[in-house]
Amino acid sequence: QVQLVESGGGLVQAGGSLRLSCAASTSISSITAMGWYRQAPGRQRELVAVISSGGSTNYADSVKGRFTISRDNPKDTVYLQMNSLKPEDTAVYYCNAVQYAVISGRKYDYWGQGTQVTVSS
Repeated sequence: QVQLVESGGGLVQAGGSLRLSCAASTSISSITAMGWYRQAPGRQRELVAVISSGGSTNYADSVKGRFTISRDNPKDTVYLQMNSLKPEDTAVYYCNAVQYAVISGRKYDYWGQGTQVTVSS
């Protein structure tokens, strides 16, 4: 079982920056991939960015060049640096961790409680 706790959300003006943090209850070096998702009112949850245990990253087209995902293994924390924020970035942001059982290969998905990001125009 992996517990994830997000922090860093808030209210910011368009063009501003925020950094989200996701602290894991276990060593993230053993976690296959960690990512950030977001869900705006009336919309489905969507992938924002993901980072693998090897450091490979992938971003949604809408955030490429503005957001950066990173991981600090000694601190068991993943970050999402968000720059040049737009009103359409307003959403609840969720941290996600994907882990596979060594023997069975079963996939486990873990989610944080979410943190609100609001970008005013």
